Amino acid sequence: MSKTTVRTVLVGCGSICNAWLKGIKDESRVEIVGLVDLVPANMAKVAEAHNLAHVPQSTDLAALLDEVKPDAVFNCTIPEAHLPVTLTALAHGCHVLGEKPLADTMANAKTMVEAAQQADRIFAVIQNRRYQPQIRSLRAFLDSGAIGKVHTVNTDFYIGAHFGGFRDRMEHVLLLDMAIHSFDQGRLISGSDPLAVYCHEWNPAGSWYDHDASAHGIFEMSGGLVLNYRGSWCCEGLNTTWECDWRIIGEKGCVKWNGGGGFQAQVVKQAGGFFSDMETVEVPILADAKSGGHAGNIREFLDCVLNGGTPETTAADNIKSLAMVFGAIESAESGRRVSVAL
Repeated sequence: MSKTTVRTVLVGCGSICNAWLKGIKDESRVEIVGLVDLVPANMAKVAEAHNLAHVPQSTDLAALLDEVKPDAVFNCTIPEAHLPVTLTALAHGCHVLGEKPLADTMANAKTMVEAAQQADRIFAVIQNRRYQPQIRSLRAFLDSGAIGKVHTVNTDFYIGAHFGGFRDRMEHVLLLDMAIHSFDQGRLISGSDPLAVYCHEWNPAGSWYDHDASAHGIFEMSGGLVLNYRGSWCCEGLNTTWECDWRIIGEKGCVKWNGGGGFQAQVVKQAGGFFSDMETVEVPILADAKSGGHAGNIREFLDCVLNGGTPETTAADNIKSLAMVFGAIESAESGRRVSVAL
């Protein structure tokens, strides 16, 4: 009989793991067989909240992996811990699904990708915003050719977020903490990969952050496409959705998406004259098998572990989104255009 359950150890019992555990609440194919965290109280809290009091808990990942011999590891640790946790899991023969961003440095990201290839294990990243019905429907609309070949993608992210705590002290807080979502969404929407970037960062008057909390980036993408990013963590009023505002421009028309349920699209009905005659068209919301946010992302990972295949967010591909983050930071620090092609 073929295997139908993925026995999994959850590493990192901070607040982010709750989104993962809610994502697998109705998923019968995953069994949590262990919890790992450096702080025992964190494990106890998660165990109580998610009916996991019966599973082993440990501050030593390698020891627990030796004990329970799982199929996979869910890595919900902070970025600085992604490298040691992932390498330990791969060395024990486990598949790995990790929290974003993939790594805290490009060098560490490349080390993990190479280790997964050598171990012949799946190593993927949670990029849950790829797995929402609206963005999947937008991608299908663009694939239909409705607005022709896409050449420009503009995205705006404006949120006045009063976090308090460590984010208020972070350098490159917008680019490091949030932009990975927007950049990865941009790659999905555009169907292209980064080649180079010019980025400018600044800290606006009235900002409650210690360092630059706003950024504009111009990305040169494959296929001649340009991706323009404008963002701020300290915009008070008229905030965008967390999924950004988008305008996608093609040879035959445009589509706008507000990151939620709002779409507008126009295509050329009749060319000629000063302005072409335009026609408003609908962007159908489709039932995509990958939809579901965290649940959809995890479901695809489980499908590939059990049945073979490669998740859309495999680290070998997701590293391109991470390269956009570090390329933008390098450009902002140097004041020059930076190559980000891998």
